[in-house]
Amino acid sequence: MTTPARAPLTGLRVLDLATLFAGPLSATLLGDFGAEVIKVEHPLRPDPSRGHGPTKNGVGLWWKLLGRNKRTMTLDLSTPGGRDVLLGLAARTDVVVENFRPGTLERWGLGWDELHAANPRLVLVRVTGFGQFGPYAHRPGFGTLAEAMSGFAAITGEPDGPPTLPPFGLADSIAALATAYAVMAALAGRERTGRGQIVDMAIIEPILTVLGPQPLWYDQLGYVQPRTGNRSGNNAPRNTYRTSDGHWVAVSASAQSVAERVMRLVGRAELIDEPWFASGTTRAEHADELDAAVGHWVARHTREQAVSAFEKAEAAIAPIHDVQDVMEDPQYRALDSVTEIDDPELGPLRMQNVLFRLSETPGSIRWAGRPHGADTEEILTGLGLSGAEIAALRSAGVL
Repeated sequence: MTTPARAPLTGLRVLDLATLFAGPLSATLLGDFGAEVIKVEHPLRPDPSRGHGPTKNGVGLWWKLLGRNKRTMTLDLSTPGGRDVLLGLAARTDVVVENFRPGTLERWGLGWDELHAANPRLVLVRVTGFGQFGPYAHRPGFGTLAEAMSGFAAITGEPDGPPTLPPFGLADSIAALATAYAVMAALAGRERTGRGQIVDMAIIEPILTVLGPQPLWYDQLGYVQPRTGNRSGNNAPRNTYRTSDGHWVAVSASAQSVAERVMRLVGRAELIDEPWFASGTTRAEHADELDAAVGHWVARHTREQAVSAFEKAEAAIAPIHDVQDVMEDPQYRALDSVTEIDDPELGPLRMQNVLFRLSETPGSIRWAGRPHGADTEEILTGLGLSGAEIAALRSAGVL
C-alpha cells in the first residue's frame, strides 16, 4: 500500500457533497491519489448508492467501492447550523463537489458568492444532468437520460431492434472521469491566478465527446450513424463469434495488416486481393462475407484454441469475459487490476484498483467505504468545535 505522503494529491482537501455516481466517483478518483476526501451526507438520507445493488450483512457493496478513501460525516446543509459548519469547512478546503439542482445551494446561502467569500481559492465543482443554464437546467438529470440524449442509445443495439441503454452507469462514469480532469485543470489554473473558479459539468456532454465525430459527420455530410449491432461501419471483420465449446470471442481488424493476418489465419487469403479489402470502410461493406469466413473458422475451434492461434498469428482477439472470467484472467492478475483490501465490516474484499500506475507517486486504496457519519466528530473537532458544540448540533438535528 502506498503511504499517503508519496501520493501526488496529498495535501489536497475535497468536500464531496454529491450523491449517486458522477460527482462522488470523481471525488473517489481524487482520493485514490492522495486527496483527503470528506464525504458529507444528510443525517437521515445518506447517499442512495449505499442502498443500490446487492448487500452483504446489510452493508451496500457498491458503496464500498464508491466510498473508498473517504472520511464520512453527516450534516444537514439546509439548516443554519449546517450552513455555518459547511462554510467553516470550505474555508479550509480546495475543492467542493456538489450535484444539487441549480439554485439549491444558493437557497441555503451556500452559493458561489458565499463559498468564494469564505475561500477565494476554492474550486466549486457543479455536476448536473444538463448544466447550470439552458432550457433543461432545472430538470432532474441522470446518466440514463444522457445515454439517451447523447446519441449513444440510438446507435447501440441490433439494426432491427430498439435503441439500447447500458446496464450500468456509463454516462455517469464518463462524466466522473471528465470531472476529475476538470478539477485538475482548475487547480492548475489556480496556480497561475491564485483564484478558484466554478467547474460546470453537464453529464450530457462528456458522453457526447467520446461518441466520436458524429456531429461533424452530420454537419458536413448529413450522415446519421445507424445501429449496426456488433459490427462497425469503419472496418471489418469486427464482431463476436461463438467457439466450438460454447464461449464467445471478439475480433477486431481496424488495422489493414491485422485484417490481412486474420484472413490468412482463417484460410481465406484470397479475399486480401479483392479491391474492396484495401480499406476499412470498403471492408465494412462486405461484412457479411468476412463475418462468415471468420465465424466458420472460430466455430470449429475452442476458445483456448482460437485465442492461441490468433495470438500466434499476431491478430487481434479477446475472449468475452463475464466478471468471473475477469477475476481469473492472468493479465488482470498481473496488473493487480482487481486488488484485495481488508475491511473492518466485511473482512477481505476485492474491488477494482486505482485507474493507472505512476512510477514515482502511485495511488492506493487505503480503506473501503466507511459507515454513514463514521468520522463526523473527528472532522468537527479538527474544525475547532468543542464537544458541547458538537452535541448541540446533534441535538438540533444538524448532524
